[in-house]
Amino acid sequence: MKKIGFAAALAIVAGVATAQDAPAGDAANGETLFGRQCVSCHSAVNAEGEVVAGRGAKTGPNLFGLMGRVIGSLDGFRYGESLLAVAATEATWDETAFVAYVQDPTDWLRTTLGDARARSKMAFKVRAPEDADDIWAYLAAFNDEE
Repeated sequence: MKKIGFAAALAIVAGVATAQDAPAGDAANGETLFGRQCVSCHSAVNAEGEVVAGRGAKTGPNLFGLMGRVIGSLDGFRYGESLLAVAATEATWDETAFVAYVQDPTDWLRTTLGDARARSKMAFKVRAPEDADDIWAYLAAFNDEE
């Protein structure tokens, strides 16, 4: 299986998220946005090594199973010092953190850590909060519990 169909991905989201945990965004639009804005650095690769979203890019961490993962904790990826400091707090990725982070990664790190010198290795910013919500909704389909 090279790609999971979008309908199957949505079924997975429905199966692992309760109504209160369901992403607020439009997953179909998130798929389009991911394809335009994220695939040059990120992909979602499952435990079997299959690329289920993106093109196998490795500049950024694998986004498969992002929902609920401890921030900055993916084995084998070299995170920046500031994200590692967040990882030490055992904070996890949820919609609120993801949306704020992708809109301004450095500002989010500075606010989260209370450190004006905190920096992010991710320079790209998703401009609109609704676009960030949509990307989160799409990525939520690729959760470790599938």
